Amino acid sequence: MKQIKGQPKNLRHLLSGIKYTVHYYQREYMWGRKQIEELIEDLTSEFLDQYETGHERSEIINYGHYFMGSIVLTESNNEIAIIDGQQRLTSLTLLLIYLYHELSDVDDKGILQNLIYSKQFGKKSFNINVLERNACLNALYTKQSFNADVQPESVRNLFARFHDIKEVFPDSINNDSLPFFVDWLIEKVDFIEITATTEQDAHKIFVTMNDRGLSLTPTEMLKGFLLSEIKDDSNRNTANTVWKNSVLELKDIGKDEDSDFIKTWLRAQYAESIRETKKGAVNQDFDIIGTTFHKWFRENLSKIKLERSSDFEDFILKKFIKYARLYIRLKHYSTNFNKDYEYVFYNANNNFTLQNMVILAAINAEDSPEQENKKIKMVSCFLDQYIINRVVNFKTVDYSAIKNAMFNLSKRIRNLNIDELALTLIKEMKDLKLQHNLNGILEFYLNGFTKRYMLHIISRLTYFIEQKSQINSSFVDYIDRTQRNSYDIEHIIANDYSLYSTEFNNEVEFDLYRNKFGALLILPKDKNRSYQDKPYDEKLHLYFSENLLARSLNDKCYINNPSFLKFKNDYNLSFNPYSQFGKCEIENRQKLYKEISELIWSEENISILAL
Repeated sequence: MKQIKGQPKNLRHLLSGIKYTVHYYQREYMWGRKQIEELIEDLTSEFLDQYETGHERSEIINYGHYFMGSIVLTESNNEIAIIDGQQRLTSLTLLLIYLYHELSDVDDKGILQNLIYSKQFGKKSFNINVLERNACLNALYTKQSFNADVQPESVRNLFARFHDIKEVFPDSINNDSLPFFVDWLIEKVDFIEITATTEQDAHKIFVTMNDRGLSLTPTEMLKGFLLSEIKDDSNRNTANTVWKNSVLELKDIGKDEDSDFIKTWLRAQYAESIRETKKGAVNQDFDIIGTTFHKWFRENLSKIKLERSSDFEDFILKKFIKYARLYIRLKHYSTNFNKDYEYVFYNANNNFTLQNMVILAAINAEDSPEQENKKIKMVSCFLDQYIINRVVNFKTVDYSAIKNAMFNLSKRIRNLNIDELALTLIKEMKDLKLQHNLNGILEFYLNGFTKRYMLHIISRLTYFIEQKSQINSSFVDYIDRTQRNSYDIEHIIANDYSLYSTEFNNEVEFDLYRNKFGALLILPKDKNRSYQDKPYDEKLHLYFSENLLARSLNDKCYINNPSFLKFKNDYNLSFNPYSQFGKCEIENRQKLYKEISELIWSEENISILAL
């Protein structure tokens, strides 16, 4: 191996006008929402610990650094290739694009522009230059529309993670502090750049860093510690086999799922404290577990109640295997719709990444399978209601905003029996509804915040009324964005103010009513596009061939339709056909949607699941 060069580089030095390639065998960008949430949380928390209102931007030079780890590069044929580190650099590029749009100062935007792309011989190219990603990055940078659904997985991930950044970036970094954050990000976020002169050497470095025994993962170090405390050789070998098999099952789900499971489990069952949301607060159990759980574990044996060899045996042979299997089940229910555990799927579809921690907190190591199942259903049902009650009142459920609330909830429900859990969750629901309840639906409408939830919510209404009307229905089909002709939000009113100028006072009022909850449906994408410019009287007969929520606008839906009419009458729902559709009809439809929502998201559902 030839000489290896390693030197510290901040983000500005790494991305200033330098072009990187990612070879075909390294090309996939695989980060998920959880990794983006953690990245944004770590970076913004580190910055806010140091920033104070009244600081001059020149004071950032005295702020502390944040270490992002190493990246491995190779230089050959006048090309710099990323061998290790492209997930982080790509994610940071997406963050820079987001920040570029949020900045107002032209000079500040120009600095970021140079880190995102550069021109050579009049041709623009992105600094991380991967051909299949360029169209997506260009659309994000120029704010143009882009259909990610038909793209390769890596590009779909890229597009989705950018929108995750838009959702999770904290409001606490606002117009005044944003330029400070940008300066800190590009000047104080550091990497160690390791450069090899050949690609072969670069891969040797990568393998050495990741495969040598000295580079054990936190999961491996925790395993080693636990096994070292078991005295009996036979029992130690059994525990080792159980641990190894469980980790293999977790890794079958995803590369880092073994680590993610342990963090989730320890936070759910054993953590007692979390960092306060104020400047200068120090990391506590929750936060330390998220970075070095193996060290936290060794320093908190009393909290985990581990003293004797038999305690360590039981920890692996009973608790570890039980909670690992539960976690695997939850991951499966999150991606595969199961009617018995439908709320787990709904919450995952809303990108609620704290769900597994809250559910695992409720389950006692001694619970029977029947008790486990009830608790999964009860807690996931509560979380579904928690999400919707906040969203319809325009309150965020993003990770950074509610992680403290969810951790504290986890502590309150930790290891409760079924009856105690039901009482606690119902009380939590009543307390929530004192602030945020379904009355918010009367003012609910489509905007930049609610857009990411609206397809889910209208799909839930559609799926619910079809089920109750004995119609074969699939919530998964309604929300599956990967299918060729996926569903989109349909505005019942065409975007043409001239058709309604006598009914609405002005265009602002027209736009508000057009985007109200009660003025929306879901339709397959092709029909949504072909219907959207038509006036209501032309759409009405077309809606009759669509889903039941759309059909209910047409008077034919109320003829020879006994199951639907029985459902309507049993629940006293104000379904009505409309020959025209304007302000009054939208308000009536809004009330109907609220009535349906109160059936779907009723707190009584929690009590029913406890029986």
